[in-house]
Amino acid sequence: MAGRLSEADFVMVEEGFSTRDLLEQLTLGASQATTEEVAAFFVADLGAVVRKHFCFLTCLPRVRPFYAVKCNNSPGVLKVLAELGLGFSCANKAEMELVQHIGVPASKIIYGNPCKQIAHIKYAAKHGVRLLSFDNEMELAKVVKSHPSAKGAACLLRMVLCIATNDSHSRSRLSLKFGVSLKSCRQLFEDAKRNHVEVVGVSFHIGSGCPDPQAYAQSIADARLVFEMGAELGHRMHILDLGGGFPGVEGAKVRFEEISSVINSALDLYFPEGCGVDILAKLGRYYVTSAFTLAVSIIAKKEVLLEQPGREEENGSAPKTILYQLGEGEYGIFNSVLFDNTCPTPILQKKPSTEQPLYSSSLWGPVIDGCDCIAEGLWLPQLHVGDWLVFENMGAYTMGMGSLLGGAQTCRITYAMSRVAWEALRGQLLPAEQDEDAEGTCRPLSCGWEITDTLCMRPVFTPASIM
Repeated sequence: MAGRLSEADFVMVEEGFSTRDLLEQLTLGASQATTEEVAAFFVADLGAVVRKHFCFLTCLPRVRPFYAVKCNNSPGVLKVLAELGLGFSCANKAEMELVQHIGVPASKIIYGNPCKQIAHIKYAAKHGVRLLSFDNEMELAKVVKSHPSAKGAACLLRMVLCIATNDSHSRSRLSLKFGVSLKSCRQLFEDAKRNHVEVVGVSFHIGSGCPDPQAYAQSIADARLVFEMGAELGHRMHILDLGGGFPGVEGAKVRFEEISSVINSALDLYFPEGCGVDILAKLGRYYVTSAFTLAVSIIAKKEVLLEQPGREEENGSAPKTILYQLGEGEYGIFNSVLFDNTCPTPILQKKPSTEQPLYSSSLWGPVIDGCDCIAEGLWLPQLHVGDWLVFENMGAYTMGMGSLLGGAQTCRITYAMSRVAWEALRGQLLPAEQDEDAEGTCRPLSCGWEITDTLCMRPVFTPASIM
């Protein structure tokens, strides 16, 4: 495969050497650099991505994973996922170009954006991408007009119908913008038939941060109803796309293993094994969130005295709050503050002594904008310009936004992988083949392999009726 991952693409981390050790080396080097000023950089543990994949295969053995490129389009991530055999879900021309540049065939690409530009549809057609999604009659007509494979009796174009879900409890609600209601599906199937377009499946997305895994069961039940409707109208329905929304960090409100158990039970009920349906999922956060750690330097600071008469700090000075300005802000890497309503918590690169006083502190981005606030209400020791702060779990939507806007990645990334993970990736060690009693060196350390069989529960939903 062109552009495949090689040892030259990452730092081989030997036993006893951690990502934190690598971070310390890199921050020291950046601080001492005289020719180039580095305000922020990532360390990406590609081995964590490999472990997540093995976990996925164990927990959802019937589901074929596709990676949502928009989540993180960095070359190392794309290469390692291509090596693992994933398909790719692309939102636009730039993302299709990226994955095809590293040798991913068109047959492994889904143009999964239900709202597509005409020029991007034509690009997909020219480069052999023939699996597209839609959720309304205007989008269907646009694809029919712009994708040459949609014309003629021997139609090569395949379309997947996106249905709306009940994502009212999700942190990011996609059904506000995408997805067709169940009562409108029949009309779209009929429109596709009149235009000689083959609808081959159904997709949905319950949104990000959904606290109720049973939302997957309800959506799978709804998809079963839509499948039967499409088949009744002559469409050869054989693809079910479960979308994304899977958590990417340990300690999430709903664990990945719990979601997997609900999905497996719902699939057994509505799409049993042997039914001829190809089941997909489009994952982003799951693969990359915990793999990336960000180091960002303090580029400026400001002390503001608090006007509180009669109150003094322990050292006798007037109370103050300290504003630290970082080399990155919420209009860049820290956009999760805007989109996910998060408050990133820093880890100090230099561990303070217990005797150091703590001060009310806030972190700000470099943009001259009162809204570029990364975090407030922190209590930190006295820090200085040039000090480094570390943020974990920074792999999702911190760099992939560039492809959405046609921009380029600017923050440096150092990729790392252990030799064990590299050998696993190369196919020399596969956790699924190890003896149950063996302490396998490639077994994921935090994926809960030992409990995946204890969370089985039957779905209690039936397909919703169409009004």
